[in-house]
Formats: sequence, C-alpha cells, structure tokens
Amino acid sequence: MQGSGTQPKYDAAGGEHSTQPTITSLSLLPVTHFFAQRVQPVAIGRSTQPMLQVIIDAEEEFDWSKPFDRHNDGVENIAHQHLAQRIFERYGVKPTYVVDYAVASQPKGYEPLRRLVERDLADIGAHLQPWVNPPFDDPTASGDDSFRSFPGNLPPELEREKLRLLSEAIERNLGVRPTVYRAGRYGIGPSSFEMLDELGYEIDASVLPRIDLSSKLGPDLSIFGPEPFWFGTGRKRLGIPLTAGYTGLLAGRHRILDPLLNQPMVENARLKAVASRLRLFERISLSPEGFTLAEQKRLTRYLFARGQRVFNLSYHSPSLLPGCTPYVRDAEALDIFLERLEAYLVWFAAELGGRFTTPMEIKQLLEEHRPA
Repeated sequence: MQGSGTQPKYDAAGGEHSTQPTITSLSLLPVTHFFAQRVQPVAIGRSTQPMLQVIIDAEEEFDWSKPFDRHNDGVENIAHQHLAQRIFERYGVKPTYVVDYAVASQPKGYEPLRRLVERDLADIGAHLQPWVNPPFDDPTASGDDSFRSFPGNLPPELEREKLRLLSEAIERNLGVRPTVYRAGRYGIGPSSFEMLDELGYEIDASVLPRIDLSSKLGPDLSIFGPEPFWFGTGRKRLGIPLTAGYTGLLAGRHRILDPLLNQPMVENARLKAVASRLRLFERISLSPEGFTLAEQKRLTRYLFARGQRVFNLSYHSPSLLPGCTPYVRDAEALDIFLERLEAYLVWFAAELGGRFTTPMEIKQLLEEHRPA
C-alpha cells in the first residue's frame, strides 16, 4: 500500500519535530475552467507554516535533443537514486517518485524503488510518457512526435488506456496503487482530469503555473496560478502545481515578456540573461536542475511573500547519472546538484521555518480544513 506519510519530521539539524503541519485558515477561490473541466483554487492562510514536497520524475535515459524513441528505455539511473535519497533520509523528507513505464516494467527500474517503498522511505506515483508507454496504436498519428509526446493531445481513449496499463504495471511490480499523477512534459489535456477521476487518482502534479506551452504544441496552463486546486467529481481530487514562477520588477508583465524573451533570436542576443542579471525579469523553477541555490531561494521568498504556502521541488531521475541530462554532464556537476539540493532543504526548514510533507499529506490537511 502507499505510505501513510506519517514518518517523523525533522529540522535542519536532524532533530525530530513532535508536531505535524497545521493549516490556520482556508478559503475557496472562484471556479475557473481548463477546457470544459471545472477547477477551484484554494487559498491557504498566510499564518500557515510553509510546506515542501519533493516529486521526482523517475524515467529512462534519453537524449533530450533528439526525437522521442520508444526504444530508448534504459533505466540505469535508478540505481543512482540513493545519492539523493540519503539526503532526504537525513532530513526526514519522504519523496514521491512518479514512475514511467520504462521504470515500472523493468527490474532495474522498479526493484530499487520497491525497496524504498517497503521501508516506507518513499511514495510512488505515475508519470505517463506516451512514447515509451503501450499501447502504441494511435490511429490519428500524424508523424508529429512533439504533438503526441503530450499525453493530453492523444485521443482520450488512448490516453486512458496508457495510464491504465502504467497503473497496473506499478501495482504489479512496486506493490502500490499509485494515487499521484504527473503527465509527461506537463501535458494534461481536455480529458485528463476526468481520466484521473475515473481511474481513482487523488492528486495531479502536472501543472506549470502561468506557463503557456502551446508554442511547443503542449497545453496552455496560464489559467492556473500557484495555488492548489480541487477538481473532479464533487471536486474531491487535488491539483498541486509545480513551484515555478516569475520574479523581478517586471514579473507582472510575464504574459508579454516570457514569449518574447524565449524567441530564438532574442535568446541569441542574450537579452534574457541580461533581464535576469538586472533582476528585471526571470522565470525560475524550484529545482536543482539549471537553477542556483540563490535563484531557488529568491523564487521561494517571492512566492511566500505573496501568500504561497505549498511548495513543490522537482527534478528528473536521470540527472543523478552524469551525462544523461543537460543539467548534470559530469561528476563535478553532480556534486553541485546534490549540494544545491541539500542546502535548499536546510534553508527551507531552518530559515523559512518550513516543514516537509507528501502530496497525500497535503491533501489530507486541506480536506480537514475544507469549508463546508
């Protein structure tokens, strides 16, 4: 069964806390729509202690610069997850590994993670990467791999069948029924929330808040803010967005500036780097992949000052095997990655006064304080 999330909580020095996180107040924000699906954001009281969860995309190694290929299914990186896992255990962090089909279907992938689950040191969710996840019988395939790499762009029946087979593989080989979901490439679509509701998932962790991926043939997620949100029948399922956002003097102009600064010609002119260096405008994700400790702190402080109390740190499992992602090319880069990870955990607990939680623990807390 999935871990209960009741492991002890620790401070930055490794001392055990005796109390669980509490929510001081909760209010429901106006309902909005993602396609035809109703979602209701949740505002958490500012006096609530900040909470951090860690969600790791557990997936195969592949060359990010090349087309998607179902035959790239090596999972050697999973044997290296202990490098970060021992940091998590030091501070009482229980990460959630969202597992794709390549990991869930091969012993080299699922056995190391199953051992963590058996010791109640990690939770397991599902990560649907369409190009490695059967069935491979898309009748509408146009040859555009980029379009079909977003699960929500698939025909609804195929998207659902892929997730059903992935869920069964996880349950069969890892011994848990996954209840946390993250779409590959953050690619939720018109039928995704309904699918999660039907298959019994409790939490979606796919949303990149305020980000429009339509230029890459993905979803426009700009209607979502950083707040958790209810969705599904009776709005009993919880969405927990990734922690990502815009900072700087011009952060409020992100709808105009972000697409402009990400144009190839503008990037080549280094204007994006200049805007970041001058603290005018930058887009930061809470991740040790490609973001410095200072940048992660800056994003966290910015969002905390604006009322955010649920934070989501994420990265890709292949980053722990040097040479498998653009973020970690060699042993030195791996050391920097791990140092950033640990230093952020220490800072979040010691200086921000935060607690470490799991997605299901956050959902339970919000349910307890949900307005009638």
